[in-house]
Amino acid sequence: MTTLEIRNARGLDGSPVDVRVENARIVALAPSLPGGPGNGVRQIDAGGAILLPGLVESHTHLDKTVWGMPWYVNACGSQLIDRIDNERQWRAGSGHDAAAASLALGRAFLAAGTTRLRTHVDIDTDAGLRHLEGVLATREALADTLDMQIVAFPQSGVLDRAGTVALLDDSLARGADVLGWLDPCAIDRDPKASLDAMFALADKHGCPVDIHLHEPGEMGMFSLELMLERIAALGMQGKVVVSHAFCLGELDAARAEVWLARLADAGVALITTAPPSRTVPPLMACRRAGVTLAGGNDGIRDTWTPYGSPDMLERAMMIGLRYNLRRDDALEIALDCVTYQGASACGFDDYGLRAGARADLVLVDAVNAAQAIVTRAPRRWVVANGNIVVSEGVAV
Repeated sequence: MTTLEIRNARGLDGSPVDVRVENARIVALAPSLPGGPGNGVRQIDAGGAILLPGLVESHTHLDKTVWGMPWYVNACGSQLIDRIDNERQWRAGSGHDAAAASLALGRAFLAAGTTRLRTHVDIDTDAGLRHLEGVLATREALADTLDMQIVAFPQSGVLDRAGTVALLDDSLARGADVLGWLDPCAIDRDPKASLDAMFALADKHGCPVDIHLHEPGEMGMFSLELMLERIAALGMQGKVVVSHAFCLGELDAARAEVWLARLADAGVALITTAPPSRTVPPLMACRRAGVTLAGGNDGIRDTWTPYGSPDMLERAMMIGLRYNLRRDDALEIALDCVTYQGASACGFDDYGLRAGARADLVLVDAVNAAQAIVTRAPRRWVVANGNIVVSEGVAV
């Protein structure tokens, strides 16, 4: 058994902290741990670096990326359906390899300190389970370090593409962890039938749900209403995540408070990418209501967007910008969105800086969370599941 000790680190408040890791678990945290170098003990001198828990990516699409590949020239139309159709056609015509793409981006996430990740994988009647098989291979290849959840996601919709429900059923049987869905009104055009199919599959597999809800205004609120009815009827409290939820950002403060109380009662978590061009769920109101609001990138450098990177401190900065978080203590909230809130939304167990948790640790050169986020401070050391994956700033 090898013991890993981190000495001379600092917490977010600047206080000294040492960490001892055994068997991939944190066994002790204290301002100054007793003991010293010995047989089977590896020590890291943090040199005053800030200690963070492993970063959490709550919403991305590893299978779609062109990260590390030749530049994709985007000439796509501006509507959601344009992007969906363009992507499906390009992937089919180019022979895009989801296994190679997801592995490259997964490794980049690890090098930037992300140790827990939820990725959506396209399931449709053109590609079948090809993309899923590629990402399953990546999950296996990175299993010792990256804790990855896979969402079986019907990007092209369900009701107008016969056979999609069966493919989703098969995906969950083959290893996908979460059932994905999207826009029961705007894409499927029959919200009752769409959500009935979604919840029936989730109930059959006993799995959680993560639905992309891009629908604006009253359309989106109607879809949320139907979801809450089914959550109550099926006892699925705490098993549903709504990604994007642009419609919640359009409500006045009083109405938002009522709706957030309902979401909190149903245990519904929200995930935002903090887009600058769309409304977003109200961050501070969510926190007051007890609604988990986590952060994610969505796509990273793919046919949808040239933007994004596998650096969750950068995404925390985007959250800070979108929600006008300027004080240093307010930026700790942005960090929370890509750490503890992300783990809570996705249901990642044994998380955090505490004895007994999985040893996922990041050491950064910064004086506090605000500097770490705004400067995207270099990751000096990254420990993932007890394994050192970045040593003195170099991925190993």
